[in-house]
Amino acid sequence: MTDTSLSKKIALVTGGGRGIGKAIALALAEGGCDVVVNYVSREADARQTAEAIQALGRRALVVQGDVAKSRDVAALVAAAEAGLGPVDILVNNAGRATIESIEQMTEASWNDCIQLNLSSVFLMTQAVLPGMRARKWGRVINLTSVAAQAGSVMAVHYAAAKAGVIAMTKSYARLLAKEGVTINAISPALIGTEMVASNPHIKPDMIPVGRFGRVEECADVAVLLARNAYITGQTISVNGGMYFAA
Repeated sequence: MTDTSLSKKIALVTGGGRGIGKAIALALAEGGCDVVVNYVSREADARQTAEAIQALGRRALVVQGDVAKSRDVAALVAAAEAGLGPVDILVNNAGRATIESIEQMTEASWNDCIQLNLSSVFLMTQAVLPGMRARKWGRVINLTSVAAQAGSVMAVHYAAAKAGVIAMTKSYARLLAKEGVTINAISPALIGTEMVASNPHIKPDMIPVGRFGRVEECADVAVLLARNAYITGQTISVNGGMYFAA
């Protein structure tokens, strides 16, 4: 029987101080993981998440770092390993949607969006893979978006970056399938986060089920993917019926 316990596994959640990242960090802690909570600028949020993890009886470490920068990524992974241990589960959650029309987009905004939402996933994954491959056990869970599957009328660069995450997920999964390392993606749509709440153009009736998703509904999927050794290369849609993948 396959051991699905996450006890004593070390998880690293980028952008883990709030929203979906926070929910995933807490759910993994409830499942038995010790958790590294990464943040860029909102330290208080990250520390609150860490305190909630510790209240569950698990160890937590807060580490600042911009995951779009290779130097920060190296320092982040080194701090995680020194503080808690080798990373078993990586959740590439950090990202940001930049709302711009075709006319507003520039080369600079394109490059910034790709670096934050796509290159960061590459940098973080490359940083933890050697250890996972050596131990023959690892989980990489990438957060993408329904925009990657359906396109976006106000964020072409964001949709392109998130589509790249899906392709990267499949490619890594094919390469690592025999090594005990699974790579999967979660594709949310209109989850009730701060970003969605602050956009007056987004309404619950845009979703077929008639409501925004809950961060815990994404976190449930992340725990499933962390526990399951036979699911790899998949994109799990958590979107209330907004998009039906083929």
